[in-house]
Amino acid sequence: MSQKSLILIVDDHPHNLQVLGNILKKEGYSPALTQNGVQALEFVKKKQPYLILLDIMMPEMSGLEVCRKLKQSPATKDIPVIFLTAKTETEDIVEGLELGAVDYVTKPFNHRELMARINTHIELKTAKQLIVLQKEQLKQTVEELKQANATKDKLFSIITHDLKNLFNALLGFSEELVNNNNLDTEGRQDIQVIQQTSKQGYKLLKNLLEWAKSQTGKTAFQPTTFNLKAIVAINIELLTNNAQSKNITILSDILETTLVFADENMLNTVLKNLLSNAIKFTPANGTVAISCEEKDTEVEISISDTGIGIKPEDIDKLFKIDVSHTTIGTGKEEGTGLGLILCKELVEKNGGSIWVEGEEGKGSRFYIRLPSQQKEWL
Repeated sequence: MSQKSLILIVDDHPHNLQVLGNILKKEGYSPALTQNGVQALEFVKKKQPYLILLDIMMPEMSGLEVCRKLKQSPATKDIPVIFLTAKTETEDIVEGLELGAVDYVTKPFNHRELMARINTHIELKTAKQLIVLQKEQLKQTVEELKQANATKDKLFSIITHDLKNLFNALLGFSEELVNNNNLDTEGRQDIQVIQQTSKQGYKLLKNLLEWAKSQTGKTAFQPTTFNLKAIVAINIELLTNNAQSKNITILSDILETTLVFADENMLNTVLKNLLSNAIKFTPANGTVAISCEEKDTEVEISISDTGIGIKPEDIDKLFKIDVSHTTIGTGKEEGTGLGLILCKELVEKNGGSIWVEGEEGKGSRFYIRLPSQQKEWL
């Protein structure tokens, strides 16, 4: 017998108990029979029914008093109570409902009406229990997510602080060794490999952190109007050593008057990635050019190179997180696979768009279109 099928009947008339018990048995329920309120309260202490059919008019303890005691106890307050009443007991019915009963059935019993009311309240109780269970599960899930989020934040903190410090120390030490005149050619080459590997690891770390921040909504978004030429000049200067190592010329025709409305830190990250990529895929003695065109309320920035270009079938793969696509640079530089994905997310965060054109062996050209003035959506 399942607890869900157990229904307690409380009535001081044996005939009523017999009639109700037979009806419930035919409907697949398991009736428990008690003849007074004291017996009923003792029964529920040992075994909880799913529902109680409770006569109002009983000697010693009325159904109203039984209902009051049931609703006062945390252990039994949620058991649905349906009163069994005579048609003349209107005031008692109202009082019973005020005490917490869910319904009533008048005597003599109508089989269909009785079962309709019982089934309805059993279904309601089942639904209520399911909602309570789902709330508890949701509460537990939320708590688990909070803990996971706290763990993630701690991990990011460790990565940001400790690993960045580790790479900075490694890069600084390897730089000193490269400049050490006491090293022979082979030793210097080995140190240069270590230095390049360290730089690649540091670049991957920075891209991972930037991407993770963009995914968790922790990248501060503060769009302003600023001069495009200034930020382009900073990035060209930053990447000058990379370009000079391959004798690559970087050209820019950005005008002093060109303004863009965006988050300056985000655009700085985008330009750094795109210029770095252009240098990476351009062979020695090549050219990288950055230019822009003002179009109404937008600025279209383009970064082109005379590099190895892009296969047509690879263009759609460049900005997709679920597609692994990396290409070795002309100087054997390795990629992180996250740079362009991060660029796309940051550009779109600023209400812009990014795309690429190119052909294998004929260089490539990346385009960024951004607002030149504040838009209503911002």
